[in-house]
Amino acid sequence: MRSPPVYIISARRTAIGRIGGLHRLRRVEDLAAPVVEAALRDAGIGVGEVDEILVGNCTAGDNPARLIALASGLPVAATATTIDQQCASGLEAILAAARRIAAGEAEIAVAGGVEALSTAPWRIAKPRSLFQTPHFIRPEPLGAPPMAEHVPHISCEKLALRLGITRTEQDAWTLASHRMAAEAREARRFVGEIVPLRTTTEEARDQSAVAPDADDLADLEPIAGENGTLTTGNISALHDGGAFVVAVSEAEWERRGRPPALRPVVNAALGVEPGEEAEAPLAAVRKLYGRLNGLDRSAISLFELSEASAVQAIALGRQLGLDGVKINPDGGAIVRGHPFGASGAVLVTRLFSRLVRSEEAHGARYGVAALGANGGLGLAALFERV
Repeated sequence: MRSPPVYIISARRTAIGRIGGLHRLRRVEDLAAPVVEAALRDAGIGVGEVDEILVGNCTAGDNPARLIALASGLPVAATATTIDQQCASGLEAILAAARRIAAGEAEIAVAGGVEALSTAPWRIAKPRSLFQTPHFIRPEPLGAPPMAEHVPHISCEKLALRLGITRTEQDAWTLASHRMAAEAREARRFVGEIVPLRTTTEEARDQSAVAPDADDLADLEPIAGENGTLTTGNISALHDGGAFVVAVSEAEWERRGRPPALRPVVNAALGVEPGEEAEAPLAAVRKLYGRLNGLDRSAISLFELSEASAVQAIALGRQLGLDGVKINPDGGAIVRGHPFGASGAVLVTRLFSRLVRSEEAHGARYGVAALGANGGLGLAALFERV
């Protein structure tokens, strides 16, 4: 049996900021509440009508969804759930909201993700004895080697080696991504998507979306030693940010005049072997393809991928035979940064902008959001413009 349809009728996000940068003094509720309020305004829904909020977050602790609900003015009776599936948290929160609406447990839900790494509490490992020095626990999986402020990319190096993806190809992808992001900014494609938290130019654009010089990119030292292909220039770094959508039942969608919307169609999640984490998004998309139920995969015109490095984006295109312009056509995570648990929600917001908000959709109907998560989990979801 098919589940009743669910409709995403608005989607917004913050500008993505470097850790210690744009959002350095903001807590999760400071990032999230203005975005939730803007998404509800776009949808024409009052805060008092919301049944539930689901929030993806990995670092705040203490159920930040409830804190965000109260800061956003949602009803005291509205339920609030925080989901931690690492990088996939925000996308999983949106899919979970859709499942609850389809099950009849809610009519209107706010869902997404937020990460305020700049103000997140520190985690300290408990000493095993009186003589052991306490140490900080980083966001990376336990035992992973530190790589400055970035999550480990060892598996991306392995994937690059296996597929023969060179440093030159990765740097070229990075430069092309920055170029596409700059073109999107000039075409004002992020207007209506980004919620400026203050009325300044900096608040209306992603902080790291500054194109590198090709020579400077080529001069960067490899992260994994002289034979490595990944550098700080062609990977995505952890950032602060948030993104939220408003999802409604079919009855609510009809009652509101059937506004343009995204409809979640099908999704797929799975784990991969330890050490093969870079292949998780690709594996999830392959599994998704097996669930299309007769839909021609060529009808999917857009893939929003939160890539850990350029390797993942190149691999997705190469292994699935995708035209490069279908993947992150306005730039991806290596341009704007990776806001950890909010990343998947940013992908859905980008799909909404490209397929629903944009006047340049040109008949595009289907798009996929895909990403991997720490620990070797992949998640992919297909959305349809209606």
